[in-house]
Amino acid sequence: MFLADKIGPLAYDPGIKPNDGGLPGLEVLKQVIGSINLFGIIAVVGALAVSAGVWAWGHHSGGHQAEASGKKGVLVSAGAALLLGAANGVVAFFSTLGTQVR
Repeated sequence: MFLADKIGPLAYDPGIKPNDGGLPGLEVLKQVIGSINLFGIIAVVGALAVSAGVWAWGHHSGGHQAEASGKKGVLVSAGAALLLGAANGVVAFFSTLGTQVR
């Protein structure tokens, strides 16, 4: 007898699934999270502009450390923008993937 056959009966499915609209204030929470996401995207635009300016200033002044810091800031800002923009899709993907686990 395999180990999976012995452990299988011990697994218990509680049968809990996400309820869309189960709590009052859900719409307000969605608006707050959307506003935080928008604030983050606006902050990333500012960080990207500052990083690009540091990169350009470092390049033209011969400051290699400033140039490297500017490049790093541009890449981090671009990555943050990607994650903020894709947040709904990433969560939906992994949530759907999680429902397929047996």
